[in-house]
Amino acid sequence: MVDRILSKRLEYLTGKFPVVGIIGPRQVGKTTLAKEFLKTITKSSLYLDLEKTSDIDKLRDPELFLSNNSEKCIVIDEIQNKPELFPLLRALVDEHRVPLRYIILGSASPGLLRQSSQSLAGRIAYLELCPFNFIEIKNITDVKRHHLFGGFPESLLSEKAEDGWLWLENFINTYIYRDLQQLGLKADAAILRRLWEMMAWLNGNMLNYQLIGKSLDLSGPTISTYISFFENAFLVRKLQPFHYNIKKRLVKSPKIYLNDTGILHKLLRISDYDQLLGHTSVGASWEAYVVNQIYSLLTKDLELFFYRTHNGAEVDIVFVKALQPVATAEIKFTSMPHPSKGLINCIQDLNSANNYIITPFSDDYLTSANIRVCSLPVFLEKYLDGI
Repeated sequence: MVDRILSKRLEYLTGKFPVVGIIGPRQVGKTTLAKEFLKTITKSSLYLDLEKTSDIDKLRDPELFLSNNSEKCIVIDEIQNKPELFPLLRALVDEHRVPLRYIILGSASPGLLRQSSQSLAGRIAYLELCPFNFIEIKNITDVKRHHLFGGFPESLLSEKAEDGWLWLENFINTYIYRDLQQLGLKADAAILRRLWEMMAWLNGNMLNYQLIGKSLDLSGPTISTYISFFENAFLVRKLQPFHYNIKKRLVKSPKIYLNDTGILHKLLRISDYDQLLGHTSVGASWEAYVVNQIYSLLTKDLELFFYRTHNGAEVDIVFVKALQPVATAEIKFTSMPHPSKGLINCIQDLNSANNYIITPFSDDYLTSANIRVCSLPVFLEKYLDGI
């Protein structure tokens, strides 16, 4: 059993809110996290899986069933399959408003977020569960394997490499042929597969909806809609450009990253670490890996952006608090990085107090430009909290 960093946050929020929602992609460990949490509480609990016929049958009269179990902490898994429960949960919570009444689990979708936001506003707190962060599994595996296979438990912890890749292929197919359709994306499965693969090749680059649409014979707005479904399913993430109070001409398009490098490598047909090292996408892959690791540990008051000017100056990550840049990070797949003139210019533009170059395996030291070089594990454990 891997201890999830989010466990403490779950314990805190369930002590404050009547409803806590744990959202994230399928197979990321939401159910395991909830069930392990139930073992730690003194309150009686009940678990319902809305993909099991027997549990769905219990909710034929949901008001009667939930009212008869009002003193229990009720976990409702895959709640996006029954969005009509949200207004009822609101009414039941308002009748007896105490913490730890419901924990709802689900793959994110526009319908899930819309329904819960309208019906449970002020009554619910959300937790986003990401694939394993390296800090969570550092005693089980190393950065190389984690980077290659990603953070989904079934792929990362498979005893045989071929089993891990097979699981990832099945995960991709399940989303293409079932889950994205259930979330409301009515599109041809072959188009969705090609789009996902295109996003893998574009990983770490700026989005151009018109260009992607031209390749797939679809309009730019249609591509934007499709990618929004991938984003709401936690399969890709957009990193927005930082431009607050900066007078220089800046690039305004977002960058796109796949949320898991195991999925990224499967879509790129990379099957081992040596092949990854020789691949043209290795730098962008490392960049996605670092962005995802940082994102999964972010506190609410810290936001991530990138910064790029039209004359080519760029920094991969800008850490922002209260609309002010407080730190930057350049991501390099090398053990001997050197600060570029463009990076130094970006730091001067942003006036950030702390600046880093994050690599896979380098030592921890300051450069002559007062930029700290360190490995990703060192950054996550030693410096991220202090930003």
